[in-house]
Amino acid sequence: MTEINTPQKGPFAATVTGNVQIGACYWRMDLRFEGAGARAFAPFRAGQFLQIDVADVALPPMDKIPPELRDGAARKVLLRRPFSFAEVTPEGDATLAELLYCVVGPASLRMTTLAAGDVVSIIGPLGNGYWVPENKRTALLVVGGMGVPPVRCLAKALSADHPDIETFAFVGARTAGALPLEGQLDESAKDLGYCIPAFTKYGIPSVLATDDGSAGAQGFVTEHVARWLDANTDRARDEMILYACGPEPMLAAVGKLANAREIDCQVSMERRMACGIGLCQSCAIEHESETGAETVYKLCCQDGPVFEAKHVVWDT
Repeated sequence: MTEINTPQKGPFAATVTGNVQIGACYWRMDLRFEGAGARAFAPFRAGQFLQIDVADVALPPMDKIPPELRDGAARKVLLRRPFSFAEVTPEGDATLAELLYCVVGPASLRMTTLAAGDVVSIIGPLGNGYWVPENKRTALLVVGGMGVPPVRCLAKALSADHPDIETFAFVGARTAGALPLEGQLDESAKDLGYCIPAFTKYGIPSVLATDDGSAGAQGFVTEHVARWLDANTDRARDEMILYACGPEPMLAAVGKLANAREIDCQVSMERRMACGIGLCQSCAIEHESETGAETVYKLCCQDGPVFEAKHVVWDT
């Protein structure tokens, strides 16, 4: 593994170029970086994240706030909030970035009021993202719910920089409404389930699964990954890799699945990040040590958020 221990980058001013609702609680925000902000993305790697400051952003009108969020909506937002990149695209001397976010509290509520032309303060890109080991020929992308953004970003990077790696996407959620996806799902590829525009635009076939069967196949997405692996035993395990992002129980299941089959696996993890740059030590994740005699703690914001699954000590 070659790590990029990214130092603090910014704060930079980013201009909002779009901010639209794409689901019951999901939004897509587009940002434009120029000058030093754009240059900071030169070493960008899929899986890195940013911290956005919304302390001075206004709340939406009370009648636009979901009833379940109204009690705490006015709470002061002091800390920046972390978000993964769903897409990063150079455009001349500028860099365009796309974020997907779910409205769950006072910070994300404020983000919904941002409009084209507004300027926000950003720190990033931060952390260590996904990497591609040598000699890999097959990659499985495993997504759960709001784990879509960094894996989508990785899909673009794989298609552009590693076209020799055959890639498949497996996307899961509790219900159809919990999928932060845009575009019409194509049911024509019944052998794989559905075709998801977020991945098919990069030539990547996909499987869609929901726990209740309301979209795609019914069942946990990890079950479909296991079935695919069982049906493709002719592929060399040392030439395969799994990339995952989603709820921690899902990540633990993917990691255990990969370990049992001796397949490399990288997982993007989430913790509450007060600073995002390793100062507050609030986002520790337990890892096995190199000797295996004891465990150590690594910071999700600085050492991660992407880790090798085999070294993570899972709580689930």
